[in-house]
Order: sequence, then structure tokens, then C-alpha cells
Amino acid sequence: MHESELATRIARRDLLKGAAALVVTINLPAPAAAATHAGSPQPARDLDPTKLDTWLAIGEDGRVTGYWGKMDMGQGVDTAISQLIAEELDVSVDDVTIVFGDTALCADQGGASGSTGLQRSGVAFQAAAAEARRVLLERASAALGAPIDTLTVDGGVVSIAGRATPSVSYAELLGGKRFEARIDWNGSYGNRLELRSTATPKAASQYRVVGTSVPRKDIRDKILARATFLHDHEVTGMLHGRIVRPAKPGARLRRIESSSIDDIPDARVVVDGDFVGVVAPREWHAIKAARQLRVEWDESDTGFPTSSAELFDWIRRASAAASAVAHEDGDVDEALSRAERTLEAEYEWPFQSHARMAPAAAIADVRDREATVWTDSQKPFDTARGAALLLETPRASQPEGRAPYAVRAIWMPGSGSYGRSDAGDGAMDAVLLSDAVGAPVRVQWMRHEGLAWDPKGPASVVTCRAGIDAAGALTAYHFHIKGFSRHDQNSREDNPGEVLAGHLVGHDSTPRWTMSSPADSYAFTNKRYSWEAIAPLRRRASPLRTAHFRDPYGPEVHFASESFIDEMAFAIGMDPLAFRLARVTDERDDAVLRAAAQLADWTPRTVPRRQRDADGRFVGTGIAYAQRGGSVNAVVAEVVVDPRSGRLRVRRVWVGADHGLVVNPFTLERTIEGNLLQAMSRTLFEEVRFSQESVESVDWQRYRILEAADAPDEIRIHHVNRPELGPRGAGEPTTRVMPAAIANAFYDATGVRLRRVPFTRRRVTAALADA
Repeated sequence: MHESELATRIARRDLLKGAAALVVTINLPAPAAAATHAGSPQPARDLDPTKLDTWLAIGEDGRVTGYWGKMDMGQGVDTAISQLIAEELDVSVDDVTIVFGDTALCADQGGASGSTGLQRSGVAFQAAAAEARRVLLERASAALGAPIDTLTVDGGVVSIAGRATPSVSYAELLGGKRFEARIDWNGSYGNRLELRSTATPKAASQYRVVGTSVPRKDIRDKILARATFLHDHEVTGMLHGRIVRPAKPGARLRRIESSSIDDIPDARVVVDGDFVGVVAPREWHAIKAARQLRVEWDESDTGFPTSSAELFDWIRRASAAASAVAHEDGDVDEALSRAERTLEAEYEWPFQSHARMAPAAAIADVRDREATVWTDSQKPFDTARGAALLLETPRASQPEGRAPYAVRAIWMPGSGSYGRSDAGDGAMDAVLLSDAVGAPVRVQWMRHEGLAWDPKGPASVVTCRAGIDAAGALTAYHFHIKGFSRHDQNSREDNPGEVLAGHLVGHDSTPRWTMSSPADSYAFTNKRYSWEAIAPLRRRASPLRTAHFRDPYGPEVHFASESFIDEMAFAIGMDPLAFRLARVTDERDDAVLRAAAQLADWTPRTVPRRQRDADGRFVGTGIAYAQRGGSVNAVVAEVVVDPRSGRLRVRRVWVGADHGLVVNPFTLERTIEGNLLQAMSRTLFEEVRFSQESVESVDWQRYRILEAADAPDEIRIHHVNRPELGPRGAGEPTTRVMPAAIANAFYDATGVRLRRVPFTRRRVTAALADA
């Protein structure tokens, strides 16, 4: 493609205008008040969590604005927050706007993390809205000359019960002015931030808005191409940047030949330690400069000590950096030693990439000790903190005694999310380049960077053992996971040691040795859950550094634990569902298992059924369940396996879901479906391949993901609604149950166990051939 063609910009709506031969008509719901994604900075607000005005405002037109210190990654949490506010204030959801993801406008509620959007911050806004209603009713009482307990609110208008007049609206009481009221705060920023109101929020029996499927606020603009994504955003005077990375991880900069890009108009080279970037006024020129710049690297200490082909044996042999027993009942070792027979199995999970649909992008404008960063990171507050610390990295050219940097982060919708992806790394690249050239710089990674260099989901090996006595009863269960820490890199980019750019300018990584264990309520007389964390394959600037991926360590852990629960059930001749129901001790766990089984019309079995359809394909069902962060889910999956091609397809999925209070059934179901689809992709396709020299999975051919043809024909969900618990997180819990449900269904269909993810066609055919 010619350079002139690359420079041509085609707007999405212009492309649609040109496609005159195809006209599609759709009916859209009336637009709810859109959430604010600030493309251009608005004036900063006075932020004090103890002040009600930090959280809510009522405009001159009576519209309500909530200032939410998180972000929404396309799950509709901002719509659910609007519902909670509208419910407490008795206003229309259409009259509620949510501003979020801007560190100058919102108090820090931790970004998107741990499925806490509703569970923590939603409850905080319930308290804030209840307090706002109390303040407004006090003022309405004075204005109307009537006791508060005689007042009623409808659509933001306060009147005396049973009388149409007199009345007073929220706009008349407060419109455009401040509440000037206080609210109790627990003193914690981030996910743990809590607000408490002197007023009592509504009881569930009074809800009119909560529990209804209000249309998501962001969908209309996305369908009509009116939404501005970070990757499309522009800033006046913006330059374009690209990073030049070595072919082999760990290489140190030796020499640059800047003259190699002299023919590219206004291209500049930025060097800071081992950080090498190029900047140019036009994006294509930045791309050319990054490709053309001659860089000599010192490769004397590069690469990895193993490859993906030998990874799991490496994990087995590696020394533990830390270990722990997370749970222990009874004496497992003694019970195993006395067992008549033992059951043992190992399960393997590879490195996996976040593989966002478009790689990292960010814009940074660093000038005069102030900076603004536009980012699609899940944690914009940590982007701001990390950028400030990165900018304070000592440099020979910096005078001493300067004031600290003031950094503002503005979140915008991006190309994906779900964990510590490459978004934070891209933001810090932009910060360093902008600081060097004194102008706003937009950085966008290339596809090969996004897949090769983003933080990875950790690889692990799980060993499970069970003891069975002479009577066929289980006497012991030991679950042990060994692998790379879920915190080799932190889940947030709040420190330069947690991002690639920081490593390259001299900051050390700060690993924490943490793993996870099964989250369930199974009762065994002798039960132990233990783990070992091993050191990363490279400590510095590694493309295989591990960090939080959606439901950190949830799929890895529960793939093994729920597969082995099945193996134990069959080993003692018991139906897998009956085995679980006999062992769980929490009523909520029992309820979701029964709900999923009822949806699936579960057929008891004590041996794999090995059923085939008319085309000779194996068909089977499997079940799995797990707890997570206050939510509980059970899944039954139906799979179809073609023994000739090795294709394993999930045809139907049935879910028993307990997420406490259901605020918006429609968006909750879509969130659960998204969990299931991504977990299917990770189970069936995704694996990072690497040699001892570099990562090899750098495009969609070498890093496969689930495609439309692989999606199930049907997903059915039964909600166990528990309003008394309040809302519980839904962004991750069903991720962890899907892999084992698929594996257990494969066993029911074929009589063969798959214990290594992903279940590729090659592995399926090999497993069937071996059997």
C-alpha cells in the first residue's frame, strides 16, 4: 500500500454513507443519559470523600450526575449505577448521567478490579443517593411546610402524599448549587472505599427501577458510530510515537544510528536508558522510523531458560520462591498413607495473552511539571500515580529541587480489558516520549507488540491426590498448584517497576509471591489446599512477565479442582452432580448446582456415557461450580466432539447464577455470556508459544482465539436472586467454572480425560488415538 493511501482517513459513518446498496433499519430505544467519557479535560473538582458533593450533583434542569471513581469495560456497570441512584432519588434513569474514569473529577474507587463495580462502589452510591434524598426532603419539608414523613417523590418532584399541589422539584431545591452536606467515609480509597448514610436505603420490596432491564447507556452511540474510542482520539498539536524493541528479550542498548531515519520528515529519536522510541508528526512516518532505525543491541544475556515445549517440566523442576498451605482440615498425609488405593492426576495450564482486539494506545501531554494522560487502562488512578513516579526518575539533564509532577488521567473506551493488559505499558511509553519532546504524543503498539509484550496470564501445573479406603469411601484430598506468581507484575501500573518503560529506564520489578486455591465449600475429613510460586523466566523487561488476567488464577485452579472432583466421583462410582451436592456445605452452592442441573435436564451417570449422534460425533455434558468474591455459579456444558477432525465444540451451556441482588437482568446475562465465551476461548484455543529466544505467538494465526463459528447455539441462565445480600460481582465468576465443565463434558462424551489446556484439535485427536 502506498504512503498516500495509508494517510487517507475514512470515518466509519462516511464508509456507511458510501455503502448505498445496503440499507439496514433498526429500532433503537430512546437514549438514556449517556455516560461521560471525557475526551477533552473539564475543570477539576474539589474531591473530598466526606462531602456529598464529591459523589452527586443536581443540575439546574434537575438532572442528576454521579461521579464514579471506576470505569466500565463494556459490561454496563455504569447503567446499573444509574439505576441504583435513580431508585433512591425517585428519578428517571434517563435523567441520571455517570461521569467516570477521570482522576480530576472523581474520587479514587480503585478502577475496575475484582468484580467490585456494583458490590463495592454500587453500594456506596446507594448510600450517597439515600443521603441526598434525605437532604432534599429536609429542604422540601421547609419549603412545603409539611413533615418529612408526609412527603412523596415522583420523577424528582416532591409533593405531599395524596395532593398534587403544592410541590417542589429537585431543580428548584438545589439545581446548580451544592448539597453542602457530609457523608460518612471509611477512610479507604480504592476498592475498599465505603460510604455510610444516616438515611436508610430503600428495602428491596420498594424497588421500581432496580431489577429491571434498563437499556445500556453506551450501546446507542456505539451502534451509530458516535462513540469516541481512545484509539480514535486526537489532541491539538499531537505527534505520533512508536517504540523500538529488541528481537530478543533482555537485550541492552549498545548503539543507535540516528542518521538512518534522516529521510523521514521531522522524525526524532528518543533514548532513555534502554528505552528507544521515535516520534513524528504523521503516524505512518513514526511507523517507518521505528522499522528503519538502525539499533545495535547487546544480546549477551537474552532469551528464556526454557521454551513452551518444555514449560511444564521446567515448572515441575523449578525451586519455589514461596509456598503456603492455604487450607487444611485433618491429617492428609496420614490418611493418604493408610488409603487402600490412591487417585492422582496432573493438570497443565499455559501462559496466555490478554490479546486485546487492538493493542495498547495512549496519549500523553507532559509540559511544565503537569501531565494529562488519556488511557483505556482499567485503573486510571494508578496510571496517574505511576506516570508521576516515572517522570520523577532521575536524569542527568534534570535540575534538582523541582516540584512534583501533577498528573491527570482521563479514561476513554478502548479495545479490550479484563486484567493487567498492555494498556498501562502503552500509557507509560507515551509519557516518556511526550516528556522528551515537550508536546502531546500518541502511542499505539503494533499487533506483534500487543501479543508478544503484554503481561501474560501465568502458567501452572496442578497435582491432585485422593485416598480411597477399602470400602470405597474417600479419606483424603490434596490439591497443590505450582507455577508463576499472579503478581510477578502488579495488577496495576502505579509504580514504574510494574511497566516495561520503567524497567527500561532503570526501575526494578517488584514481584509478590502469591497464588490461589479453590473457592468452594466441599467438606472432606482430610483436605489440604497448597501452592508454590516460582520465579519469572526473566526478571527485567520480559514479555513473559505474569500479571492479573480475567479472574486471576481462577480458570487454572478450578479447571484442575473441578476436573478432579469429577474424577473422584467416578472413582467411587458416584454421579458427579450427586457427589457435589453431598459435599457442599453452603446452601447457596447447593442452589446453583441444582438450578444448572435442572436447566440442563441432568441425567445421572456413574460412568462416561460415550453417546454419539447420527454423524458419529461424540456428545456429552459436564458440570462444574465455584465461588468467587461473594458470587456463586454452576455451569453445565454440552460438547460435540468430531473424532475425525478433532474439533471440540461447546454446543449448549446452562448456568445457575447467584450474584446477590440482580440490578439489571439483561446486562447481568450479557456479562455472564461474555465470561463464558472468553473462558471457552482460553480453554479451546489460547496458548502463548515461545522459543528460548523470543515469543512466537505474535499474530492471530499463531495465537488463536474463539471465533463466531465456535460460539454455542444456546446459553440459558437461571438467576438465584438474593436481594438481601446486595449486588455481588459478575465480571469474572463464570470464567473459572467453564474450563472444567468443558473437560468433564468431554470425558462424558468420550471416556477420555483432557488435562492440558488448550484442547486443540491436535490434542483431541491424539488423546482419542491413545485411548
